[in-house]
Amino acid sequence: MPNDTLAERAQLDALPGPLLVEFGATWCPHCQAAAPLIERALDTVSGIRHIKIEDGPGQPLGRSFRVRLWPTLIFLVEGREIARLVRPDDERAIADELARLAASIPGRE
Repeated sequence: MPNDTLAERAQLDALPGPLLVEFGATWCPHCQAAAPLIERALDTVSGIRHIKIEDGPGQPLGRSFRVRLWPTLIFLVEGREIARLVRPDDERAIADELARLAASIPGRE
């Protein structure tokens, strides 16, 4: 992999706390349909960083996460993947994974 991809991946992996990484593309109809579901689900939790990554065929960062379809949501805690949703079409499923992610925040149960 190119060095810049390693730096980007390393930067994501090094971010502290819970993180939702959303891989997608502006031209992707599945991404457009999922966007409001993701935003509404994010409104139900706090303390979770959300990073959107514009992806496409052969993009090194997406490949490093084994992303094959868009959107792909990857839920990370301290750089470790705890869940993944591919082409989510259910707000409840997204909210459930976000709640599980939020539970990893110290002081929350």
